Amino acid sequence: MLPDFSEYNWVIPDFVWELSEQIDLDKLAKALPEMEEIAKLLPDLDKIQENFSFFKSLLSSGVSLVSEVKGASGLHLLLGCVTISLTLLCYLNLQSSDKEKIDQLQEELLRTQLKYQRMLERLEKENKELRKVVLQKDDKGIHQRKVKKSLIDMYSEVLDILSDYDANYNTQDHLPRVVVVGDQSSGKTSVLEMIAQARIFPRGSGEMMTRSPVKVTLSEGPHHVAMFKDSGREFDLTKEDDLAALRREIELRMRKSVKEGQTVSSETISLNVKGPGIPRMVLVDLPGVISTVTAGMASDTKETIFKMSKAYMQNPNAIILCIQDGSVDAERSIVTDLVSQMDPHGKRTIFVLTKVDLAEKNLASPSRIQQIVEGKLFPMKALGYFAVVTGKGNSGESIDSIKDYEEDFFQNSRLLRDGRLKPHQVTTKNLSLAVSDCFWKMVRESVEQQADVFKASRFNLETEWKNNYPRLRELDRNELYEKAKNEILDEVISLSQVTPQHWESILQKKLWERVSTHVIENIYLPAAQTMDSGTFNTTVDIKLKQWTDKQLPHKALEVAWETLQEEFARFMAEYKGKDQDDIFDKLKEAVKEESIKRHKWNERAMDSLRVIQHNALEDRSITDKPQWDAAIQFMEETLHSRLKDTESVIRDMVGPDWKQRWLNWKNRTPEQHIRNETKNELERLLKLHDDHTAYLANDEVTTVRKNLEGRGVEVDPVLIKDTWHQLYRRHFLQNALSHCNLCKRGFYYYQRHFVDSELECNDVVLFWRIQRMLVITANTLRQQLTNTEVRRLEKNVKEVLDDFGEDMERKTHLITGRRVQLAEDLTAVKTDFFLESRNTGTFSVFQYLVIRNVKCHIDS
Repeated sequence: MLPDFSEYNWVIPDFVWELSEQIDLDKLAKALPEMEEIAKLLPDLDKIQENFSFFKSLLSSGVSLVSEVKGASGLHLLLGCVTISLTLLCYLNLQSSDKEKIDQLQEELLRTQLKYQRMLERLEKENKELRKVVLQKDDKGIHQRKVKKSLIDMYSEVLDILSDYDANYNTQDHLPRVVVVGDQSSGKTSVLEMIAQARIFPRGSGEMMTRSPVKVTLSEGPHHVAMFKDSGREFDLTKEDDLAALRREIELRMRKSVKEGQTVSSETISLNVKGPGIPRMVLVDLPGVISTVTAGMASDTKETIFKMSKAYMQNPNAIILCIQDGSVDAERSIVTDLVSQMDPHGKRTIFVLTKVDLAEKNLASPSRIQQIVEGKLFPMKALGYFAVVTGKGNSGESIDSIKDYEEDFFQNSRLLRDGRLKPHQVTTKNLSLAVSDCFWKMVRESVEQQADVFKASRFNLETEWKNNYPRLRELDRNELYEKAKNEILDEVISLSQVTPQHWESILQKKLWERVSTHVIENIYLPAAQTMDSGTFNTTVDIKLKQWTDKQLPHKALEVAWETLQEEFARFMAEYKGKDQDDIFDKLKEAVKEESIKRHKWNERAMDSLRVIQHNALEDRSITDKPQWDAAIQFMEETLHSRLKDTESVIRDMVGPDWKQRWLNWKNRTPEQHIRNETKNELERLLKLHDDHTAYLANDEVTTVRKNLEGRGVEVDPVLIKDTWHQLYRRHFLQNALSHCNLCKRGFYYYQRHFVDSELECNDVVLFWRIQRMLVITANTLRQQLTNTEVRRLEKNVKEVLDDFGEDMERKTHLITGRRVQLAEDLTAVKTDFFLESRNTGTFSVFQYLVIRNVKCHIDS
């Protein structure tokens, strides 16, 4: 009969089990003839040699497949070939009178196995170096992709959070982790260091060094580093100084965690170790189990360690890594009895025999080691049994030297050559692979158990949704984002539907509002105060040229950009009235602001606009009477607006008039009283000199001041000039309006170039030039908007939406509220928790739900 491998199915490669499903080996065994008949078929060793050649070719084919199948799959494939070869060879139970020949064949088979094992190790080492290079490139940002948090790191965070809850509320979780237990000085910490590939733990000769649980999260990374959960410092594990500092820090934390009067602590120290080729798992190193309390220890140390170990091992999903010192008598072990109590059937225990080199040297009977590794000596059961060597006992040994020593020992050991140990049962490398596989299988099973816990939560969430949002679909944050994205893009597309007339009307109005002050104050008023029409036109031409060269194109583009923003905001506001979901308001505002921030107007637009505006302002030919009338109307409206503003300024200067003082009971301030007296005096001066220039002469200022002092009013010359400026401005605008009214009949004189006419309307021509420039500029800006800038804004919006879509933190901030959280919870509880265990997004759902479940337990 074939041996029962049911308890070792995590060790035997999947290839073997798939083959066993296709071939019924038990039926094959029954169908085979007796050994005497087989001996007749194989009368000499040449036939045996042919069979061995077949097995050898099978192994060779496995190696060739390994070169094509990378990583763990190739390793399993090769081990499958080896296992099949060994199983069939043992099954045939070859017998021959030539015993020496058989021994030679067995030795050759063993050498072949070791040869391929070394080949696999070499290939894995090369693969590790290549992965390190790739991870370093990604770490430097060469691939320009956002690296997500690894699955094992997220799982470790869950354990940290639950550990904090456990410390405060005594809540037990059933999440898997590898619990490392063993007798004191059994090599427990050394095994863990071999798995982590660094000497990270403090050590002492016979002294208890592990005084509190140390949770070590192993994960793959470009650099071999370690970091504590609550610290940002990275320890480079390739440098001896950093290793020494890390060991000192761990020892210091352990001593700080121990309360006064105690020897050990239950406070967990969390450490992350990353490096190329490191298996992903979470291990908890516990203080070693002791049999006697020695001097200097607290009296309850033994019971405390037992209680702590039981607390970790009683988790039904914890994998127990039981470490046994092979160099001492098995009867002296305490931990095996403790493990057998917590896991009597051995369904989650892996047994590790350390210091096998000393055991082989000291034990008189090698079969003793074979009994231990086969599980026949101890009362405990286990999933698998491993034998390892963790160095020569020198604390200064490096990990590489220990690995070399371990490989050399097993290659030369009689234990392996005599078949007392199987190749897959030796070395810490095979141990770490087996523990990692077992850990992740347990994680999958644990997640499936957690799924049942959330069924009640799902029912409660669905009931809350139906009561609060009966007419809405359950859209999570990502789905809501996609809906908002489509709405925003629709609103941007609406910009292309704005009519040309609407664009030009808005642009012309806003541009005149922006430049009207400059036109009146810096062009029209200085030119109008000249003595003749020639000087007026020359002044206007010079100032228009300067304005066009320096300021006007820039102002026009500012107006166009502001108009585009306002229209974009207007469409978004109008769309909001069409049953829009207000949950998108923050997102849309953020998208609008970011898109506008990224938008840059076409650089060449300003140069072309400057040429167009310059040509428009140079034209003085008014072709018909309607254009003349339109210019006069434009001039009247502008002057009326300025006159109204000026009168308002004067009223504020002099205070309320007599009606307001009598009817509204208002009084002038002392400054307003002085201003009013100054205004009256200056108005008398204007009546006497109706054609006065824009500025007061010094003697006129002195005369006004003397007149006011004669009436008991002390006034400053600066105040006189300031008041004069506003009064003259009002006087000038009133005269300009009267002149504008006269020019309504002046188109005939304009056509004759004002020859032999006392009426000159050059100011009307100026306003016509300004008005024409506004129309042409608005038309040009409208073309730039509709042909280029609206499309570029749409492109910016799409880019912003894509960037926001990849930034989960920003989406969480912009789309929030109870409705979103409730939909997220519903999505989470409906997720198949571990169908995509490699997907960190799926695992984050599991992470959230586990913690949420613990919180609910605490609240209840």
